[in-house]
Amino acid sequence: MSKLRIRQIKSIIDAKKKQKLTIQALGLGRPNYEVIQPKNANILGMINVVKHMVTVEELPDTEAQQ
Repeated sequence: MSKLRIRQIKSIIDAKKKQKLTIQALGLGRPNYEVIQPKNANILGMINVVKHMVTVEELPDTEAQQ
């Protein structure tokens, strides 16, 4: 299964409550935090909610296992 590197690039200070909760559910908290999550429908849906606040990079399978 492929993985995604998700990095928060924008603060959640003026964001709507749903966006704040989504950022927290992804495991992020403040700008420049990044997490690696599996690529599945749930994660992609959360990314769609906060797409203006994060950058997403798909990791090759070899890098994702490290």
